[in-house]
Amino acid sequence: MAVEEPLTDRLDKWLWAVRIFKTRGLATAACRADDVHVNGQLAKASRDVHAGDTVSARQGLVTRTLVVRDIPLRRIGPKLVTKFCDDQTPPEEFAKARVQPVQQLLERARGSGRPTKRDRREIDRLFE
Repeated sequence: MAVEEPLTDRLDKWLWAVRIFKTRGLATAACRADDVHVNGQLAKASRDVHAGDTVSARQGLVTRTLVVRDIPLRRIGPKLVTKFCDDQTPPEEFAKARVQPVQQLLERARGSGRPTKRDRREIDRLFE
């Protein structure tokens, strides 16, 4: 008895299966935070994904743009990801993350006070 591949899958499960997010919970949280769009529209985690859909997922500073090729049965290895999606993220998006890694570390929440001694040491290590 052969097992057929599904024609659709939940968005959060697909994002996790093609290794965009480390856990399915992170994929679900990104959907709740309005960081994921399918075909230009906000998408809930339970939305069905079909082959041919365009998925945009924001991860920190980078917005990844992916075209769904196929739906995997389960989480796949990194070498097989290209079989299930086309990454159409422009190179400028990845350049943003390379330019601003220090700004994210130096940013402090408003009203959190002065850096602690430990924070100060970590900041000093960055500039050594």
